[in-house]
Amino acid sequence: MQIINQNSLNFLENYLNEAAPTGNEVAGQKIWIDYIKKYVDEVQLDTYGTAYGVINPEAKYKVVIEAHADEISWFVNYIDDNGLIYVVRNGGSDHMIAPSKRVNIHTKKGIVKGVFGWPAIHVRKNGDEKVPKIEDLWIDCGCDSKEEVEKLGIHVGCIITYPDPFMQLNDYFVCRALDNRMGGFMIAEVARLLKENNQNIDFGLYIVNSVQEEVGLHGAEMITQRIKPDVAIVTDVTHDTTTPMMEKKKDGDARCGKGPVVAYAPAVQNNLRDLIIETAEDKKIPFQRAANSRFTGTDTDAFAYSNGGVASALISLPLRYMHTTVEMVHRDDVENVIRLIYESVLKIKNNQDFKYFKV
Repeated sequence: MQIINQNSLNFLENYLNEAAPTGNEVAGQKIWIDYIKKYVDEVQLDTYGTAYGVINPEAKYKVVIEAHADEISWFVNYIDDNGLIYVVRNGGSDHMIAPSKRVNIHTKKGIVKGVFGWPAIHVRKNGDEKVPKIEDLWIDCGCDSKEEVEKLGIHVGCIITYPDPFMQLNDYFVCRALDNRMGGFMIAEVARLLKENNQNIDFGLYIVNSVQEEVGLHGAEMITQRIKPDVAIVTDVTHDTTTPMMEKKKDGDARCGKGPVVAYAPAVQNNLRDLIIETAEDKKIPFQRAANSRFTGTDTDAFAYSNGGVASALISLPLRYMHTTVEMVHRDDVENVIRLIYESVLKIKNNQDFKYFKV
């Protein structure tokens, strides 16, 4: 079974290169909807922009496969008299990587280019290096006054994103926003494979690309109340713990190229997780395991504890350098996450009374 083809890659590159910051995901969602609409019976949008495609919308039982669509970014917070722009986070943006990065400032007049400035090494005191802090970060867009900045359409509340585009390094995909636009890609590919392989399912399958995960799982919280699913399989990223400065005793043991990571956590329903693991073993799909303590920190938590309890599970994609502009994932892992979700959906087909998902 072919997984990622050239048309898929074209979609992925186009989707990743489009900015879709938290609270303003609409441009990315349009690309995602345009791709997925060929493989589902209908497409819907909720009030805040969560997009979902549905197969068998009239079915009694409802299964969700879900990812989140938003990427981290910055807000314009203050413009000083010299035309320098100061920022606050929109999501978990890393202040340590910001100095010297190019940025796009989104205005009603269009994109305005800028750069995060930083003092030259020559003027910094040896042995007393200043560590970047959010309040010390500034953006220079080539203006000499606040008035010049405002004439460009920039004001407090404008969103700032990084322009870093998609690329491939050997077997790795590299881009900003793989967390978790790659998830949106993977669930869309599941829908494609179901359609192209003429797989008929009797339950309703909801392919959900949620907004606002990066600021508190809010898109998932809203959409689970709208759909009221019986089962939810969530996909997100997790840390590759083999890179420097990671501690396996604390962070667990996961490696890019070794397969999807299946989570153990209070929010993960045991029977659903076991079905996923049995699927991986039956279909010879490599997988890894991870233990999450009190919560997963993903949309799994929002689905699990909604509507009186929804049987939920988490399949994660190992990723290097999370919340930077050079996030990396292995192509084999991407394909195997797609396979595992696809095959798990088909295995659920054999449990259509859904009693299996009760304790």
